[in-house]
Amino acid sequence: MIITRFAPSPTGFLHIGNLRTAIFNFLATRKEGGEFILRLDDTDQSRSKKEFIDQIKEDLNWIGIFWDKEFSQSNRIKRYDFIKKELVEMGRVYECFETPTELDLKRKKLLNMGRPPVYDRASLKLSENEKEKLRSEKPSYWRFKLNNEVVEWKDSILGNQTINPSSVSDPVIVKADGQYLYTLASVVDDIDYGVTDIIRGSDHVTNTAVQIQIFEALSKSVPKFGHHSLLIDLDGKALSKRDGSLNLKNLKNSGIEPMAIVSLLVSLGSANVIELYKDFKDIFEIFDLSSLSKAPAKLNISSLKSLSQKAVQELPISEVEDYIFSIGVPKDLSRNFWDMAKENISTKNDMEELWKICKRDVQLDKTDPDYEFLQKAFSLLKDFYKESEPWKLWTEKVKKVSKRKGKELYLPLRYALTGSNSGPDMNKLLPIMLLNNLQIIE
Repeated sequence: MIITRFAPSPTGFLHIGNLRTAIFNFLATRKEGGEFILRLDDTDQSRSKKEFIDQIKEDLNWIGIFWDKEFSQSNRIKRYDFIKKELVEMGRVYECFETPTELDLKRKKLLNMGRPPVYDRASLKLSENEKEKLRSEKPSYWRFKLNNEVVEWKDSILGNQTINPSSVSDPVIVKADGQYLYTLASVVDDIDYGVTDIIRGSDHVTNTAVQIQIFEALSKSVPKFGHHSLLIDLDGKALSKRDGSLNLKNLKNSGIEPMAIVSLLVSLGSANVIELYKDFKDIFEIFDLSSLSKAPAKLNISSLKSLSQKAVQELPISEVEDYIFSIGVPKDLSRNFWDMAKENISTKNDMEELWKICKRDVQLDKTDPDYEFLQKAFSLLKDFYKESEPWKLWTEKVKKVSKRKGKELYLPLRYALTGSNSGPDMNKLLPIMLLNNLQIIE
């Protein structure tokens, strides 16, 4: 059985780039009837916050992603301690003492010499007495000792991969403040929870080589790995997680529909045409990790907005009725209102402005060049309040009386009613305004 996990760090809101990873894992799992795990990588207690945890869960559920198991790394520190001790005894984890400043100087020296800035393993040469002395002076941290064996694996997206660890520094697994880093903690979790497939961004390829060595050091089977391309903007720049407009909370608040986001993210980087899917089940047939492009995928916000507009316009009234009621539309007008509104909105939020139009009264301005025409026209409207097609019948009558036609007839009437020269179909809008007791004020 396939077992996957999505592992967000609750140090901020869920970003659209991270969501793409969650979607790929969820689809791969549900397509095969497997198990999907939510793991909260919250070992950084100084930055991890409950508000972010709660929002991440809310956002995933809003998108349509639900999990079978959930756990937090902060509750597993003793387990990491146990594994770290085991690796220390094997000689694969060792204690280090350099400060960040000292490490930075070493890196700069190596770069100036034209050599790769790989950690020199100086701490391995320290005697026990030297270590004791250093411990009394400053906190230590811990690294995993890589061997020189070339790491190879068949990536489910990128194909055959080869990494030479000689070009990589021994990774830090425990910081000087005692915080366990992703490199070790993730491997321990994947072992203990039986994760079979790890799907994540291509920025983790080097991490994978390192983690494969940890799996092997612990004599555990190595999961399958798949590294999907990263999202970039239309200028080819990496998407910034600091761009608040692209986190799920803000996308939701701006009115973007969840399946529009899903539909776009699963289409980017694939051979599939961008189209709107109704739900995740519709995507199972076309979803194939191996068909994803290795090149970065360009995110076009205009495409997202277009998909979202289509998604909201195709919603049945049952899925928008609560929102319609929340903005004040009476129940007996809700169906007429939705029939008019869905043709004129990009997001659900736009309905609030449409309802304001439906509630507005007409106030005639005596300084308006069309005042006399409007005054006469609206005096005729009272005869059509109970008609099923009041706009059509009313404008026909006004046309006969005023001898006006075309724009000279329709635009002044539309503007007086709505305050705009464009907008909803008046055949659908005017009946709602009349049923809502339209008032004409002179």
